Amino acid sequence: MRQPRIFRNLAFLMVAVALAAGGLTAARLTDSPQRFPVPADGRTYFGVQLDSEFDSVAGYASHLGSTPAVYGRYVDFPFSPEEEGAVNEEIQELADHRSSFMLTLEPRQGLAAVTLEALTALTSLLTAWNQKGVPVIVRFGHEMNGAWYAWGQQPTAYIDKFRQVAAAVHKAPSSAMLWSPNEGAGYPYSGGPYEARPGSPDFPALDTNDDGQLTMKDDPYAPYWPGDDAVDWVGITLYHFGKAYPWGDNTVPERGKLAAKITGTFKSAYTNDTDVPDFYKDYADGHRKPFAISETGAFYNTSRSDGATELAIKEAWWTQLFDPGLQRRFPRLKMALWFEHSKTENQPGSPVVDWRATATPQIRDPFVRAMPDRFSMAPVK
Repeated sequence: MRQPRIFRNLAFLMVAVALAAGGLTAARLTDSPQRFPVPADGRTYFGVQLDSEFDSVAGYASHLGSTPAVYGRYVDFPFSPEEEGAVNEEIQELADHRSSFMLTLEPRQGLAAVTLEALTALTSLLTAWNQKGVPVIVRFGHEMNGAWYAWGQQPTAYIDKFRQVAAAVHKAPSSAMLWSPNEGAGYPYSGGPYEARPGSPDFPALDTNDDGQLTMKDDPYAPYWPGDDAVDWVGITLYHFGKAYPWGDNTVPERGKLAAKITGTFKSAYTNDTDVPDFYKDYADGHRKPFAISETGAFYNTSRSDGATELAIKEAWWTQLFDPGLQRRFPRLKMALWFEHSKTENQPGSPVVDWRATATPQIRDPFVRAMPDRFSMAPVK
């Protein structure tokens, strides 16, 4: 969300050393080589998409009482010198805490800005970070099916660049690629600045049912798939925004909503998302990939005093995330990251939405108590 917001021979040994240093244990989940460790059966990494402007690796671990297995950060790509320096500092913190890193690469200047020079530099940085004992999962051009980013709804160019990034990432010893669209409800998200238009070069590929229109009856995922060899993990962005657009009201998530959003079966009195494909069946099971909820949280509009309370909203959402039935239903669910930001959302009225679960003791304490043991944290030195 950030709008204004193989193992073989020597390679096996290199990755095994890095993973041992990082304190994360790999388990067999797919037929693909494991460049980023996968937790054992029945376990899921807990991670956080952290607002680095207001918190740190150590600070968040202190709030939570333990260190997440994965920390996420959003950076412009190619890196500016300032962002590269900031990430290098965070990598050292992660190494000290024996945690791992989700690096969300945002080509904010457009896909053409992703050059060979930038990719060569990326390989060097990832290799250095891996050698410090920090496994990295790279989420390039997330939510590429959305209409709000400069890389959005351009499947031909996106797939080409994703594959180039994957080739660069796979040269590092313990770095992997995560393909992560936005969950398909509301597709094609009409009205966004990068909305695909009829007559544009990519429109025929996006019009998956060949009716001359781009609607929710078109597949929101398949046109953007980069190929099994380029993708190590699959994931989606998945939030509770409310009950109906335009978002703004503080409402408790419906029972079973999180799982239904993953499978394309969510239906309520306000919305019908049943045209959306089953992401888990098609991509986690269908391509034998570990599955991540790449970022999640529940909408709390801080400017409203009516509606449900912050605790009621967020507790209802994390109860669904932590439900043991979710793991049984989605055994390939191996990572889930909470979106720990408070920010102005690009929605009607520009509400300031606090997505965080650890900002106050009133929310943090029940969140920590609710987290099940199967959600794995990082070892702490």
